[in-house]
Amino acid sequence: MKKLVLILTFCLLHFFCAAQDHTDDALAYQYYQQGQFQEASILFSKLYNKNNNETYFELYFSSLLKIKKFDEAEKLVRKVLKQNSKNLSYGIALGRLFQEKGQSQEANKQYMETLNNLPPDEFKIREIATQFYNFQAYDLAITAFQQGRKLLKSNKPFTFELLSIYRYKKDKQMLIQEYLDALPEMPQLLPQAESVFATVFEENSDYQLLQAALLKKIQKEPQTEIYTKLLIWQYLQQQEYDMALRQLIAQDKRIKDDGGILYQAATTFLSNQAYTVAIKAFEYLLLKGKENDYYLPAKVELVNTRYELLIVGKYEKNAITELAADYQSILDEFGKTPQTIFALKKWANLQAYYLNHLNIAEKALEEAIKIPGVSLTDLGQLKLDLGDLYILTQQPWEAILTYEQVAKQFENQTIGNEARYRSARLSFYQGNFAYAKSQADVLKTSTSQLIANDALNLSLLISDNLQLPTDSTALKMYADAEMLQFRNLSLKAIEKLDSIDIAFPKNSLADDILMTKSKIWVKNNEISKAITTLKTLSDKHVTSIWADDALFALAGIYENNLKDVEQAKSIYQRLINDYPGSMYTAEARKRFRKLRGDIIGT
Repeated sequence: MKKLVLILTFCLLHFFCAAQDHTDDALAYQYYQQGQFQEASILFSKLYNKNNNETYFELYFSSLLKIKKFDEAEKLVRKVLKQNSKNLSYGIALGRLFQEKGQSQEANKQYMETLNNLPPDEFKIREIATQFYNFQAYDLAITAFQQGRKLLKSNKPFTFELLSIYRYKKDKQMLIQEYLDALPEMPQLLPQAESVFATVFEENSDYQLLQAALLKKIQKEPQTEIYTKLLIWQYLQQQEYDMALRQLIAQDKRIKDDGGILYQAATTFLSNQAYTVAIKAFEYLLLKGKENDYYLPAKVELVNTRYELLIVGKYEKNAITELAADYQSILDEFGKTPQTIFALKKWANLQAYYLNHLNIAEKALEEAIKIPGVSLTDLGQLKLDLGDLYILTQQPWEAILTYEQVAKQFENQTIGNEARYRSARLSFYQGNFAYAKSQADVLKTSTSQLIANDALNLSLLISDNLQLPTDSTALKMYADAEMLQFRNLSLKAIEKLDSIDIAFPKNSLADDILMTKSKIWVKNNEISKAITTLKTLSDKHVTSIWADDALFALAGIYENNLKDVEQAKSIYQRLINDYPGSMYTAEARKRFRKLRGDIIGT
């Protein structure tokens, strides 16, 4: 019986001691985390002396350093070193003590001694490097990993740890080197590498650093395809599309690809308005022959790209005729089906706005809306295009009826609101300003920011320029000019705009006239005239409803047409600062950051 009582007593004592240790442990950690190092040191001392645990040692020792009890800390570390001189962690602790006391030379000597005694054991090396990392001795952690690789006679271990440190330090040179060394063995790291570079790189020179390192690697290891992939990505980030295409074609030939990689890149060129490069890419894909899976998509996109290139610049009638023939060949080969609606729409656009074959375009669109199986969205867009054609063929009532059909069919949807806006715009062209304004006012709350902004501008254009009885005549002349521009009669539109000042020298349409002129110059690719007009508008009409539009358009010209990054950045910055409520502010900020080197959304 006495023996049983003794056993129970011992168990209870052990339980209470364990419970007390657990309480002390939790409280000690709480003190440490809250920065109450004096209280933490007392409890960790108690726990360490009782359990001789290395974790308690580290926290006890660190607490002593925090409260600058250096003598007590040295006594502690000397004691454990005497007991276990081979434990490298204690050597690091002694180095930290010297460092905290300001004895840098002794600290460095101690750290080097530890590093020189690293064992060829991956786990131990990682443990030592982590200790350096934990007290922010990043260079020592790097040295530990590098020394460890030499001991292990392999560059494969510690890749992720080193990448993490280099990224944290923003050591771009070593980050690049580490990724390039790792990628051949771990190609799955490529998306991560691209993401990290896009985040860490701050200016164009960083990308040049990557390019130089890649070209050096490719020269030595031309068979390592992963380097070419990263080089292509680098060229795309730098918008060096011609260089990217050159590498893509070389890669396509080398790996005998089906064209999929190049097709995706070509669509990237197209989305970035690098039309001539996209055309070269699609033309290369056509050389693979009709049996290739990408032949038809490439043929279609080639025509579409030529279309985009043509409508943004000066064009000749012969080029338009050839392009229309390309779309006609698609329709002849595959018929007028829901799948070829895209070709039919663009063919009709060329006929109407560039070749002046209005009746032919009108008939084509009237037939298109009857094609079986056309999606509702395509049908709605076809009707919008048809409504516009009715305006050109002087059938305003047909246009209004067509717009109303779309508005009712797509009530409270973007395409429906677009139809209502076009109806309001037609009323404006006709000089029915009161009705046009009432329609525009309804659309100012549209969920589509673009439509809402256009509606607001139309409403303000009317209200701001109808202050005097004679204003309606001047505004009607302006509406006529807008109509001429809508009909793609640019020179006549300019003549009409210039005549307003002659007929009404004190009219209030100066800023509106400048904005319309700038759009005409941009469309006709007369860049110098566009810049002069936009600068006049943004400098002399700072309170105009068009001031932010002018700045955004001007910055876009410097960025995309003239490739003048500094000018573009300056104008985007001005837009952001002077017009924080503009609908263009968010996009301007995004473009500014991209031009500065902050890669967004790659």
